[in-house]
Amino acid sequence: MAPVSLDTINPKVLKCEYAVRGEIVTLAQAVQEELKSKPGSRPFDEILYCNIGNPQSLGQQPITFFREVLALCDHPSILDKSETRGLFSADAIERARQILDQIPGRATGAYSHSQGIKGLRDAIAAGIEARDGFPADPNDIFLTDGASPAVHLMMQLLIRSEKDGILCPIPQYPLYSASIALHGGALVPYYLDEATGWGLEVSELKKQWADAKSKGITPRALVVINPGNPTGQVLAENNQKEIVDFCKKEGLVLLADEVYQENVYVPEKKFHSFKKVARSMGYGEKDISVVSFQSVSKGYYGECGKRGGYMEVTGFGPEIREQIYKLASVNLCSNISGQILASLVMSPPKVGDESYESYSAEKDGILSSLKRRAKQRLSNTASYTVCVVYAYYSLGISDAQLTLEDAFNKLDGVTCNKAEGAMYLFPCIRLPEKAIKAAEAAKTTPDNFYCRRLLNATGIVFVPGSGFGQVLGTWHFRCTILPQEDKIPAVVSRLTEFHKSFMEEFRE
Repeated sequence: MAPVSLDTINPKVLKCEYAVRGEIVTLAQAVQEELKSKPGSRPFDEILYCNIGNPQSLGQQPITFFREVLALCDHPSILDKSETRGLFSADAIERARQILDQIPGRATGAYSHSQGIKGLRDAIAAGIEARDGFPADPNDIFLTDGASPAVHLMMQLLIRSEKDGILCPIPQYPLYSASIALHGGALVPYYLDEATGWGLEVSELKKQWADAKSKGITPRALVVINPGNPTGQVLAENNQKEIVDFCKKEGLVLLADEVYQENVYVPEKKFHSFKKVARSMGYGEKDISVVSFQSVSKGYYGECGKRGGYMEVTGFGPEIREQIYKLASVNLCSNISGQILASLVMSPPKVGDESYESYSAEKDGILSSLKRRAKQRLSNTASYTVCVVYAYYSLGISDAQLTLEDAFNKLDGVTCNKAEGAMYLFPCIRLPEKAIKAAEAAKTTPDNFYCRRLLNATGIVFVPGSGFGQVLGTWHFRCTILPQEDKIPAVVSRLTEFHKSFMEEFRE
């Protein structure tokens, strides 16, 4: 018998699942290799990855100022070369010098303080204070390799046994269900209301909290993802105040996933951090515990591979802060490039800096493009249907703006709420009974069955909604809005043709 088998590994690992890189993505990677080795073997010539918020893999360019500073920090010997001023902006050179002065040994290959480099935490705290209008303490900042390790750290801190529960939205980003499972806790689901644009009702929180208590589970924390992933909603400030009051009353730690704070696309909504909301209500450190997560992977920066992020930890006593620091110290420190990027994200060029205009143009261009892809924009043509995508090609209608949200809502049996923020759409699909039975025969869920068939027919990669959680008896899939605008027509045309064929095949 092998020394390690599925019967002998940690059962919590078996329970853990992460759909964003699950079966459909694994199949897509195999198909991609097939296309390389056997061109023409499929009815498509490329895989269109719409499964994950990975902007630069889909053509988004990095922010020039950020990369200039990183390059100079990683290769400081060029700072004193005469030609450097002709290649790099003056403010990038100055920022790199400032950052290097804060790094032990002026070397990005050196370990740092376990919370992150102090000067970088100073910059982040100043950025938070400027954003919120309330003081921020650099000692509350823990720099991490993206937001995910920070989430794991907090779960590790809070979960003592399977009797400890974490209130988590459904649908949710699978990091949370995976982390709760790995640390042996209980996921206490609260359901977002799809009919009201994925609304978060405090009455639902109270109901699920009481249900968990009746089962002997002790709720320890509430996870809120704002803007929402995979659902794309942005919470109203009054709603946030209700959530803060609920956490204060029930003694819950508020875990605020705020990594999409730059991604708000509707004029009637604005991002407000939960810490800002709590402070505006007069609640201080002794009133409520709030942990907010931020990442360099999202927003307009999209630096997923650099693995930078932080958590701001407030409302914990010194003895608990000591334990959090101990957990952070186990990993020594987060990577220095990610730390630098996190500081740049929260302290970008300002008016008067040499890079300000180019930085602003790049930022605005990325966010405007994301907004166009997220938002339903009607064409000026008299008739606007999915067929316009074919007209786009055949008639050269350059002003036709076909978006994914608009296309989903034109499909038979599909409804899709608008994306107010973040990077995703989460359409609901009503599948024929015949398709559901075919999925059962294939020993898979109906939404996975649909996504698998879609991939094999078109090369489009969606994530089945069952990986995020959904109301029993409903089926969804998550699609990013990240494919470049010139790719959207291809996504829509392939999807439309496939969906029509699929529904006809399984129609009763």
